[in-house]
Amino acid sequence: MNTLLAAGLFAACAAASSPALAQFNQVPIPLALSAGAVSEAQTDQEYRRDAARRVYESFPAHIHRGKLPPLMYAIAITETDVDASGRVTDVRLTREPAAAKEVGPWVVALLRKIGQFPAPTRMAKATYKEIWLVDKTGKFQVDTLTEGQRSGL
Repeated sequence: MNTLLAAGLFAACAAASSPALAQFNQVPIPLALSAGAVSEAQTDQEYRRDAARRVYESFPAHIHRGKLPPLMYAIAITETDVDASGRVTDVRLTREPAAAKEVGPWVVALLRKIGQFPAPTRMAKATYKEIWLVDKTGKFQVDTLTEGQRSGL
């Protein structure tokens, strides 16, 4: 029993110090963007593209350019509520990554740090639903703006 406990603790410590995990211990600071952006979207689905662009503009150094690798480190799904002025009022993780549990809170923190999305001028509020495709380095694409995925291993 003690051997199993020690082996489990060793595995947990090794995982905690892995380079991939370390990427997600610190949330990057978004670029300061003007708060005056507006969206002419009439539905949440239309708003999704405007919000995704704001994510990319906020974290340009963390965007994976080009096609994604065949296997992703983590996939997460979020919902972000935005009020009429574009201010983030709530962020929910609706699908947690299966194995990379550290990525979910990291993505939620990214969205909260953006703070200001384009104001949905034709709606009283908007809910931005997104699928996050994250690699081991902490770079990502969102499904709305993805450039696709390479085939093969």
